[in-house]
Amino acid sequence: MATRNNPLFDTATTLGKILVFLGVSAICGVLVAGLLVPAAAVSGSAASGSIDFFDSLPAELKVDPPSQTTRILAADGSEIASVYTENRTKVPLDQISPNMKNAIIAVEDSRFYEHGGVDTTGILRALVSTARGNKQGASTITQQYVNNVLNANLAAAGEEDQIKLNGVNKGVGDKLREMKLAIALEKEFSKDQILEGYLNIVFFNRDAYGIEAASRYFFSTTAKDLTLPQAALLAGLVNSPSAFDPITNPEKSKQRRDLVLGLMLNQGKITQAEHDAAVATPVEPKVTQPKQGCAYAASAPYFCDYILHLLENNPAYGADVKERQRLIYGGGLTITTTLDPNAQATAQEQANAAAGANPDKWGAAMVSVQPGTGKIISMAQNTTFLPGQGFDSQLNFNVDKLDKDGNDLNGMGGAQPGSTMKPFTFAEWLNEGKTMNTTVNAAQRVYPIGYPWKNTCGKIQGAYSTAQKNAGLDAADDLQNAEPQWYRPLTVLEGLYNSINTVTFASAAQLDFCGIQKIVDAVGLHSGLPSADGSEPNPKVNMMTLGNLLGSTQTSPLTMASAFATFANDGKYCEPIAITAVTDATGKQLPAQSSSCRDAIKPEVARGVNYALQEVLNRGSGSLIQPRISTRTNFPIGAKTGTSNNNGSTWVVGHTTGLATAAWFGDPLGDQSRAGQNITVNGKFYKGIDGYMIAGPMFSSYMAKIAPAYGTNPFPAPPSNMISGTTTTAPGRTTPQATQAPVPTAPAPQTPATQAPAPAPTSNGNGNNGKGNG
Repeated sequence: MATRNNPLFDTATTLGKILVFLGVSAICGVLVAGLLVPAAAVSGSAASGSIDFFDSLPAELKVDPPSQTTRILAADGSEIASVYTENRTKVPLDQISPNMKNAIIAVEDSRFYEHGGVDTTGILRALVSTARGNKQGASTITQQYVNNVLNANLAAAGEEDQIKLNGVNKGVGDKLREMKLAIALEKEFSKDQILEGYLNIVFFNRDAYGIEAASRYFFSTTAKDLTLPQAALLAGLVNSPSAFDPITNPEKSKQRRDLVLGLMLNQGKITQAEHDAAVATPVEPKVTQPKQGCAYAASAPYFCDYILHLLENNPAYGADVKERQRLIYGGGLTITTTLDPNAQATAQEQANAAAGANPDKWGAAMVSVQPGTGKIISMAQNTTFLPGQGFDSQLNFNVDKLDKDGNDLNGMGGAQPGSTMKPFTFAEWLNEGKTMNTTVNAAQRVYPIGYPWKNTCGKIQGAYSTAQKNAGLDAADDLQNAEPQWYRPLTVLEGLYNSINTVTFASAAQLDFCGIQKIVDAVGLHSGLPSADGSEPNPKVNMMTLGNLLGSTQTSPLTMASAFATFANDGKYCEPIAITAVTDATGKQLPAQSSSCRDAIKPEVARGVNYALQEVLNRGSGSLIQPRISTRTNFPIGAKTGTSNNNGSTWVVGHTTGLATAAWFGDPLGDQSRAGQNITVNGKFYKGIDGYMIAGPMFSSYMAKIAPAYGTNPFPAPPSNMISGTTTTAPGRTTPQATQAPVPTAPAPQTPATQAPAPAPTSNGNGNNGKGNG
């Protein structure tokens, strides 16, 4: 049988209301005593117990800055992208419209400037109202601020499960703690400081934390420029962001807004005319959807992603990745980078144009660095970060898979560089005191097992001998060039600018491989993929493996550009850098990157290489690039072409005195095994893609437009005996010559060698059968 309510105590009766009032008064008395009166001044065990409990609660509140949006900037200060955990931009109180300040006080805490953190009058009113069946809150703005700060601190500590919410998991003890902290906060901060903190931390929408973000999201304006109806609407939203959302619930949003306007009128904050005009204003949100993250970058999404990985991998930003991410995505950082927006736009244009519509998903990538600083100027590729928008990929084609400490860089790890590796053997030739116009036997194609290579620091792996291969020995076929007319005596210089494989091997046969290895290591060359056993994140390019003379080890475009920048910088190698400054929300400087350069090769050797690389474009394999670019036709510039064995990886890497660039076109999918043969790209059929064909135009078009801004001074000339002399001992360090190296007299006109691909590595260490000139 159902229990009947006793009419004597029914809250609908007069006596019931009196009893509820007395009960409420007693509760308030305890609260007032606990909040405002020292325990020693209160008699009675119940009151004393309540006060003892209250006094035992903590009175200190750690008011950390709320999570704020981090901005990634280009070198000129323009924004590349913003990232955040909570979309929030902190603004001072004087940058918030008076309409907003008046509206939020009117609806949330009309006695804000009168109470000391806890409004006992408000508590009594709320308890009586609730007892009558009309639930009403009594938290002041200060208490709400405390609650938001406590929850924000829990979120920052990764303890989201401990967050307390009214009506969900907040108990009496939590409420008392909140009250005490509010009182303590009022003693430490002014009312305006508390109001500013509250308006910057309060939640309006999942995409809008704080008043500035809310203003931009709902009305595409700033907090400073909010109109009266806009401010009243946002003030009303705080109580229940989903119920009063003007986008999904415009009618309820207007009712709530008009209620706020009525309160403002009653409290004398606005006139009747202002009230009536605001009420007559329709609810018309003008949403600006925030686009955060590198996928929505204004430019250079992959460079942006590279920046975030550099920071997440940096112990200076936290003890572990989780702690670093909290700082990066919530610390309101301003990250200034090395990116040149003008160069980036041109690089992106060229990368996009390389394959056009690209139904077969061929990859194009280009990256530039500044010699002498290592600054990354541009980084582009022909994919989108977001799925469903053409050829999409999250992998960065321009960088290594891992950094030197084994941390993820989200990179593809590069591709086989082919004949772009040949200049480093050429550099050792000059380093050992030999002249570039020395003639070698380019007709020799057999380098069998047991060949007497010179190597003072290791053992050579690999052999080229069809006879040995047919006999079942671990050798590759005889070394090959792309065309038969190059099997004859040639100078080492001719061999480089025409990219003749047999010249590279004939040169190496007279060198100490240990010296070649030292050159390659000194200019920062390394594999873009970790070692097979995972022990080395950036393993060396092992020049003891014959195939690596022709570029069979996968290497990233950024690594190649930085290596060639060493030639441009008179032999000094600079590690690539991307971040020049980082400040937190308070303006404090955090660790960034600075130029780190070292002597890598002798200045005269670098000058000799520059002399030869200019000839690649003047009259060698690079002279086939269209639109044409060369020292003779444009400005002082050198480069080298490169192609892998199956034409699936093609390159042009080159430099002026002020800018070094690597352009790559090839297969970015899976194990990158697709052949670039008998394919159609951009409506054009290719029997086989060579470096000059697609990567070449990317390089020339970009450098013609961007390089002049970074300096195209003449390259210093190498010593004259390095060009035409017969000295075979290593020359001493000479005084730098400021003049440009003279262009050698051209031999009888001849067609440049077509690209000579560098084959994929094999288990025998050959890595290349020398099928082409690359």
